[in-house]
Amino acid sequence: MKSVYDIFAERGFIEQVTDEGELRDLLQKEKVTCYIGFDPTAKSLHIGSLVPIMALMHMQRYGHRPIVLIGGGTGLIGDPSGKSEMRQILTRDEIDFNVSYLQKQLAKYIDFAKGQAILLNNAEWLTELNYIEFLRDIGRHFSVNKMLAAESYRMRMETGLNFIEFNYMLLQAYDYLYLFKNYGCVFQMGGNDQWGNMLAGSDLIRRTEGKNVFSMTFPLITTSHGHKMGKTEKGTMWLEAELTSPYEYYQYWINTEDSDIERFLALFTFLPMEEIIEIRELTDARLNMAKAVLAFEATQITHGHEAAIAAWRASATAFNTKPVEREICPSSSIPREDAKRDMSAVPSTKKTRSELEKGIPAFELAYAAGLAGSKGEARRLIAQGGIYVNDRPIERFDENIDIRCLNEHGEIHLRKGKKKHVVLTVE
Repeated sequence: MKSVYDIFAERGFIEQVTDEGELRDLLQKEKVTCYIGFDPTAKSLHIGSLVPIMALMHMQRYGHRPIVLIGGGTGLIGDPSGKSEMRQILTRDEIDFNVSYLQKQLAKYIDFAKGQAILLNNAEWLTELNYIEFLRDIGRHFSVNKMLAAESYRMRMETGLNFIEFNYMLLQAYDYLYLFKNYGCVFQMGGNDQWGNMLAGSDLIRRTEGKNVFSMTFPLITTSHGHKMGKTEKGTMWLEAELTSPYEYYQYWINTEDSDIERFLALFTFLPMEEIIEIRELTDARLNMAKAVLAFEATQITHGHEAAIAAWRASATAFNTKPVEREICPSSSIPREDAKRDMSAVPSTKKTRSELEKGIPAFELAYAAGLAGSKGEARRLIAQGGIYVNDRPIERFDENIDIRCLNEHGEIHLRKGKKKHVVLTVE
């Protein structure tokens, strides 16, 4: 029988790991407590946080106990890992506000009922530390030379490393020690930029408790073009529906590059690897169907089944796509029939009937609908044939879009290129 470590290995979650053989045996034979920390730098996590979230979900599905640690204490300092300059220092009120939102958000992924998982905020113990005692009991176990050799600090030496940031490694290491002593946590996971901090925690536990614990990092996930996950021309793709709608979220995934589909299905869905591997044999329209499966499954995990259905219907209506064939990832719960027409999830804009009776210049309407960042850009897009009304390319930038453009549903369908749709309705 596969262990969760085997799942991590075959799905591409592992970048570095301590004592791999021992950890594999432990996860095969025992139920362990693990943890991952999340920084409360905003009131929502983004797609870049999905790999650690999915890892915790896999751990729980295999009967292990996850600890979700919100860095309400460490967030007051700011993690220098992977940053070329010091993070903005947030106030205690700002941190507490973000923590309250993240706790609710993470509960959508992890089941905290009946002690199956634990949700903690490290402000509970870090803000109560006595500085002199901390230096005597914890600080004495750290070598400054060894700390400066860590990549997270080394890359900051040229631009300047603030002393407050220099303490971050000690605090994260202390978190691991605290969770080990109070919750029996023996397995820490995190991004690869956390490797030095994680090793420091393992070493601190070995020195103070004489016990061996484990750490594992995830690779930095980028697209095949080298772009950072979750970054688009519109900005960050958030996990909070108020910041990134389920439809926009769905569109992010359905626009995945062909070469990334198999890898992303493995990382961001729970579909069996046996089915995912078959994706590499697909081409053209059938490969696009696999993208729809990825988009549906990823949206369902973050926003729920009903929101995924709505996003799928809206996308299928807007893009006039064919239903997914049953042999493509058959374990997926994506509908296998034609979608009923539903544009409710598509971004929309409204105009009054009097405005439409008078008519609106195409470039002004494209700008007002959010298809262009400025009226000048709208003119250029129209000149290049990139703006459509009811699937017809607009030929002149000053073409009047009026009441006659309403379709049988009382809407005007605006489009930029192939991917961005807006529905105009009458107030």
